[in-house]
Amino acid sequence: GGRGAWRGRKGSFCSKSQEEEIHFLNSSPLAPPCFSIPLFFFFFTANSLNERASYSTRTLFDVFVHVTAKTAFLFILPQYNVSVPTADGELVQYHYGLKDLVTILFYIFIAIILHAVVQEYALDKINRRLHLSKVKHSKFNESGQLVAFHLTSVIWCLYVVVTEGYISNPRSLWENYPHVYLPYQVKFFYLCQLAYWLHALPELYFQKVRKEEIPRQLRCIALYLLHIAGAYLLNLTRLGLILLLLQYLAEFFFHMARLVYFTDENNEKLFNVWAVVFVVTRLFTLTLYILVIGFGLPRVESQALDPERGNFFSFLFNNILFRMSVLLLVCLFQASVMWRFIHFQLRRWREYWNEQSSRKRATAAASGTRQQTKLLKRDSGYHENGVVKAENGTSPRTKKLKSP
Repeated sequence: GGRGAWRGRKGSFCSKSQEEEIHFLNSSPLAPPCFSIPLFFFFFTANSLNERASYSTRTLFDVFVHVTAKTAFLFILPQYNVSVPTADGELVQYHYGLKDLVTILFYIFIAIILHAVVQEYALDKINRRLHLSKVKHSKFNESGQLVAFHLTSVIWCLYVVVTEGYISNPRSLWENYPHVYLPYQVKFFYLCQLAYWLHALPELYFQKVRKEEIPRQLRCIALYLLHIAGAYLLNLTRLGLILLLLQYLAEFFFHMARLVYFTDENNEKLFNVWAVVFVVTRLFTLTLYILVIGFGLPRVESQALDPERGNFFSFLFNNILFRMSVLLLVCLFQASVMWRFIHFQLRRWREYWNEQSSRKRATAAASGTRQQTKLLKRDSGYHENGVVKAENGTSPRTKKLKSP
């Protein structure tokens, strides 16, 4: 029945060979129950999402159908788990390795699917009501996607840093460095972050981004990947979590302000909130860099190289030359960001005051014209129904001539 229904629809998404394979899996008495989940998800995505998401999901679950569950877990779950002895027993933690690339690949497909869901079921419906221009439509979609991502990341990151105690104990950001072994939620967070920003590369093609916007978005994606991958490989994951929390919080307010501005161009209050949050987060970011890299890590500078533990990159990083070079680059980058922000705010305020002064001049000129009109009427009278009236509104009396 399912096979006939699918083939009867216009624009069927199944080829004949795929239909025969699905029919065999459904009708075979040897087919295991686990096939029902991939097939249901296959049917749902192909009918509900756009082409790229359904194609990615079909390809991915076609792999899962033909391989063992052990290989499937390689895609889904973080790898390289080890048992670390503690006072209360053993604690399972993780470190990084080449198999993480396979897990990141899986979550790139998941990010593409979620991107399509947000676009189709939220942003497209709002766009149809707003009737935006082509340029504003593109910016609205970009900000809408990033608002959803940044809000989710802020909540998730805040939960991780609070439960792991990184906020309540700031010394844990550099104590016992390198932090080779990671809790499950920390490693999973970093893998998902890398997957999201890598998925943004093919989305430039899928979303048909304008050529003028591509260089800016590529710079943004490259900077995020550089910082996240750098924190992950250099075992600075604790510092990276705090910095990502601050960065995503500022970005959330910025893109939220843009969404509000597109719906009501006279409402710019959220931009003022974003300006305050941006300055505060920049100051905290620079302070944390100086505190951890400049003062915290030199206390644990002496460490032995142990490639099996995965401290190769952190061993190269934690020397005074490399550390000071990174700190200098970070300070220069933050200074350039603040300079662009101050320049943007000064230009915005200048435009605002010019607009206000032009409105005041126009209002003063209009009031002056009205006063001159009143004076002219008061001095020379005015006409009403063809008769000249005095300033009190009465007609002037005609002088009577005496009869001879």
